[in-house]
Amino acid sequence: MSLLQRYLPRHDFAETHHLTMAAPPAAVLDAVARADLSDDPLVRALLQLRGLPLRLRQRFGPSPNPAPDVWGGFGLHRFTPLGRDGDREIAWGLAGRFWQASGGLVHLPDAAGFENFNQPGHAKLVMTYIAEPLPGGTRLTTITRVACPDDATRRRFAPYWYLIRPASGFIRMRALRRIRAMVAGA
Repeated sequence: MSLLQRYLPRHDFAETHHLTMAAPPAAVLDAVARADLSDDPLVRALLQLRGLPLRLRQRFGPSPNPAPDVWGGFGLHRFTPLGRDGDREIAWGLAGRFWQASGGLVHLPDAAGFENFNQPGHAKLVMTYIAEPLPGGTRLTTITRVACPDDATRRRFAPYWYLIRPASGFIRMRALRRIRAMVAGA
């Protein structure tokens, strides 16, 4: 069973992107684990834009307990590592109220915590990278799936998903290109 199936057996929303690269699956997944887009100016700009509603609310609205701005420093460190299946797959999870200005992220310390988390009003997301061997290289596919535990959460999440999905896809493709460049330069 894939990590994606194990940690998110059903989902309501999904996106998939892939690229081929001239490296074996092991090297590709090693690069996935090291990939960092924090220095990518376009990704940084998109995350800053995502954090704008929270910053505006904090600046102009009353807020006795301001939420931390997670979007300026958003990256894989915010996700829960779910594991690596040899040279086939690596996955991370995230839970929260993503449609809220703060993201409503829930810290889940490990894969078991992610797997067992099932709180109404919170969505769960799994982002996985799957490496498929090809003659002379690897097809690397990233799949992002989101599950909502109830209709009310689905109704809250859906507009957010359709709004951010183009930017999310853009970031996933930037990540795939970065990984391809990493393995080409190795």
